[in-house]
Amino acid sequence: MTSSINQQILLKSRPLGEPKESDFALVETPIPEPGEGEVLNRTIYLSLDPYMRGRMSDRESYAAPVEVGSVMVGGTVSQVMKSNHPQFSTGDFVLGYDGWQAYGISKGETLRKLDPNQARISYALGVTGMPGMTAYFALLDVGQPKIGETVVVSAASGAVGSVVGQIAKIKGCRVVGVAGSDAKCNYATKELGFDACINRKTQELSSALKAACPNGVDVYFDNTAGPILETVLQHINQGARIPLVGLISQYNAENSPPGPNLMPLLVKRALIKGFLVGDYQHRQAEFVKDVSEWLQEGKLKYKEDVVQKLENAPHAFIGLLQGKNFGKLIVQVSDDPTR
Repeated sequence: MTSSINQQILLKSRPLGEPKESDFALVETPIPEPGEGEVLNRTIYLSLDPYMRGRMSDRESYAAPVEVGSVMVGGTVSQVMKSNHPQFSTGDFVLGYDGWQAYGISKGETLRKLDPNQARISYALGVTGMPGMTAYFALLDVGQPKIGETVVVSAASGAVGSVVGQIAKIKGCRVVGVAGSDAKCNYATKELGFDACINRKTQELSSALKAACPNGVDVYFDNTAGPILETVLQHINQGARIPLVGLISQYNAENSPPGPNLMPLLVKRALIKGFLVGDYQHRQAEFVKDVSEWLQEGKLKYKEDVVQKLENAPHAFIGLLQGKNFGKLIVQVSDDPTR
């Protein structure tokens, strides 16, 4: 170990509306020592995800908020530096949840060992990790796409949406994405194989959806809620299914926004169901097997947006909530010896 200092980013204050860099604090602390049954990890990659905005607030949610003055939560890919756990050795690469810091202490049961020969270790924060699991299970278990159906996905170039669209194509569906720039739409159609992609900032969404979905919408994979959901509901078919996975449009709202007209859900007897990826941990092996095979066969493509250095995480996270990232957003905290 070249340093005895651990960099950490703490939640300094709870944001009102959009987070500011002043809501975070970069501090230096001594590198901790692992206790019995624990390991010390050196963070290589940190995942930045929209759900973190909810953890910064003290509103009631499905998970406890980050306490002011505590390290921000987040998934990490790390290398084990010291181990007091029989299942992990110094040098192992692991997926964990050490948060926004350069070094973290983990219990063995919270870690998953990674094989650098199977896939890039950073992919464990994306396509072979939580975002990929979200795409896989929310689409297949909740959306239940069938051959020939039309699947629409918002945030189509993001870590979840990009995988959703490709899995839907593998399952024989017509796939229409909604994204925030021409570059993202071109990526979805030309690189990922989407049948169409709508630029929500430059196109009138309702008319564009009607043109792109001539047979209506059977599955809407909703990463955003808000105006996109409201518009898609006007085009759903009878028996449509809507996995509700994210609420990006309202994460920065100080008050609960007014909801869309839900009458089409009644008239079309549609299903909308909230989805939390934590409910599917017991089926992780099934997901990893399928996605790893699709990656190796070239059926799945994946894009990462890599930011260098831990101190840049707050700025990058704020940009994520504004849609500035292009692909799965991760921070490279330290050197990756596998690359």
